[in-house]
Amino acid sequence: MSKLWGGRFTKSTNELVESFTASIDFDQQFAMEDIEGSIAHVTMLAECEIITNDEASKIINGLRTIEEKINAGLIEYSVEHEDIHMNIEKMLIDEIGPVGGKLHTGRSRNDQVATDIHLYVNKKTKEIIKLVTTVQTAFVKQAEANIDVIMPGYTHLQRAQPVLFSHHMLAYFWMLERDKQRLVDSLKRVNWSPLGTGALAGTTFPINRERTAALLGFENVYPNSLDAVSDRDFILEFLAIASIIMTHISRLSEELVTWSSQEFDFIELDDSFCTGSSIMPQKKNPDVPELLRGKTGRVHGNLFGLLTVLKGLPLAYNKDMQEDKEGLLDTVKTLDGSLRLLAPMIETMKVKKEKMYKAVDQDYSNATDIADYLVTKGLPFRLAHEIIGKIVLYAIQQKKYLLGLSLDEYRSFSELFAEDIFEVLQPKHVVEARNSTGGTAEKQVREQLEQAKALVE
Repeated sequence: MSKLWGGRFTKSTNELVESFTASIDFDQQFAMEDIEGSIAHVTMLAECEIITNDEASKIINGLRTIEEKINAGLIEYSVEHEDIHMNIEKMLIDEIGPVGGKLHTGRSRNDQVATDIHLYVNKKTKEIIKLVTTVQTAFVKQAEANIDVIMPGYTHLQRAQPVLFSHHMLAYFWMLERDKQRLVDSLKRVNWSPLGTGALAGTTFPINRERTAALLGFENVYPNSLDAVSDRDFILEFLAIASIIMTHISRLSEELVTWSSQEFDFIELDDSFCTGSSIMPQKKNPDVPELLRGKTGRVHGNLFGLLTVLKGLPLAYNKDMQEDKEGLLDTVKTLDGSLRLLAPMIETMKVKKEKMYKAVDQDYSNATDIADYLVTKGLPFRLAHEIIGKIVLYAIQQKKYLLGLSLDEYRSFSELFAEDIFEVLQPKHVVEARNSTGGTAEKQVREQLEQAKALVE
């Protein structure tokens, strides 16, 4: 039999079964992790005198040769050998002879694949953390460059109160900061070694799991072999965090699409991040943020897909768990690409300050400040709210904005109004009045900007 596990079988695997159950088309992406785990395992086997130092040296040298061939693009993987583990082991035996068959002593594919994925998720999590920091830096740069630009703030997509554009940019900074903290925290659960727990029950060989964990940079070993080979929580956690990050990216993308429309015209995305129309030459389409918004769905889908795979599985390993990889790989690719695009797109975005200010100057978003004004004159807020509601209705009926009303018109609603009401209603004053911690006043924004800079530097 050509299969490395074929001794018990009397028939060859059906070709359809072989192609259906093989994972080499996608798990070849774990080749470097598989070799890294194998070298640590063999090193430990020799130290524990389970194999000789000479055998270990031959196996490690053979694995290094295979690693070089993979990096040089000289390897052809075979569906016949199903997965990356069997492919590499077969290459090793071909490279160094029967001694290569000792590589698998004291372990199973079950703990081997779990080890590979732990190493992969650990590496990719650290890469994503760096990319998130790069995007945060882009938000910091935009906020600093437009520190005093005033724009409408919205609730229910209705103009609510004026805010600084820099304040708005930094809101996304803090979303990503929480995402980054989640990623960092998840490493505590990623850095557990399943290597050496065997198929499900451990091994009869006197191995040293703590040694392989140390060699691979893991902080802990799984204390339960059943849990070690069947745990995919760390993948779920990565997919969940990725889903939250993509949700934040999608919310931002929605605003970029909206702001770049002619109806808003608050920003202009750089030409290098937009496309044109095949028949309408005037079009400049925000395809990148639209696609970022769309790709959020596939990342969410990968999370729910794995949750569904795992929800009915008994302990320990089941072939269903082969479905943990493609969604993970797709999410890593999607998230990595999204973050790499997002940073330069934000950094090169043109902010149309005059358009934003005009939108604030010609609306009723300063109405709350009139209520606050009356409260400072001694009127209860609820009564002030009612009066301002009537003033806004009157202004709309007169086709005027609040700054366009005369003092006499204001005094017709309350004798408490004085000439200083017009200073209170200026957009700049409205923004600067919100000087509470975390508010949109420039002083507060500059303080949070310094906090943000410290976190990315």
